[in-house]
Amino acid sequence: MSDPMRPPVSHSRPQPESPQPESPRSESPRSEPARSRAALRTAVVWDVLQDALDRRVKATGRQALDVLDTGGGSGNFAVPVAGLGHRVTVVDPSPNALFALERRAAEAGVADRVRGVQGDAGGLFDVVERGGYDAVLCHGVLEYVDDPAEGVRNVVAALRAEGVLSLLAAGLGGAVLARALAGHFTEARQALADPDGRWGTGDPVPRRFTAEQLTGLVEAAGLRVGAVHGVRVFADLVPGGLVDTEPGAVDALLRLEAAAAELAAFHSVATQLHVLGETQGNEGARPPGGVRR
Repeated sequence: MSDPMRPPVSHSRPQPESPQPESPRSESPRSEPARSRAALRTAVVWDVLQDALDRRVKATGRQALDVLDTGGGSGNFAVPVAGLGHRVTVVDPSPNALFALERRAAEAGVADRVRGVQGDAGGLFDVVERGGYDAVLCHGVLEYVDDPAEGVRNVVAALRAEGVLSLLAAGLGGAVLARALAGHFTEARQALADPDGRWGTGDPVPRRFTAEQLTGLVEAAGLRVGAVHGVRVFADLVPGGLVDTEPGAVDALLRLEAAAAELAAFHSVATQLHVLGETQGNEGARPPGGVRR
């Protein structure tokens, strides 16, 4: 059986690039935009995820949900989720990442709500309960597995009868656009033609997806697609000097990212794609207002 959570030996899976908003216990991350470029890379996903968790709280009548973060590393999402009052289990094959998770959770004051276990999807249900979670996060994992369809099926099996899946993966169009804007036109064309969306042997990402591919995987695993969002549509293309020095630029760019995230036209050029899947019995995944701006 292929391992839907451990990266193939030939590729080194990087840790998530962007930290989550700080101090989520005392203040909702969405209430005051973080003033950093890092926030530009995570704001859309965090907002959608928090809305989904809020709806599960209302639907279940339980203030604390059970959340599984597969391949969650040092807790970029797990710690903020625990800061909302939920119980989070992180499964990751790296002992170093789990050590960092423990330290991070302690510093945030949520150590009692975060549990890290070493493991991978091949033995996922040796370390966590099958069908025991209200929400499952699968962020930055599918790019590195041998069989993405199997990977999605495996994490979906961890959901309760009514639950949500937060799936985040690298987008094909964003990589093509980035290579072209950098003047690497041959590599951009190679990424378009390659079945895995890779621009060459030096490409550090083993696989990229279109929105259609990701939604197809979610639906094939038996979930209903509640929402699709483009992530980092502009953030990776805007010069850092402009964002860092222009007054109000970070907030303005955050609002632009949120406005474009739900528009299908921008999914094709996003660096990452986020799909929210729900078990068939759940209510609609997307709130009437979509991503908060």
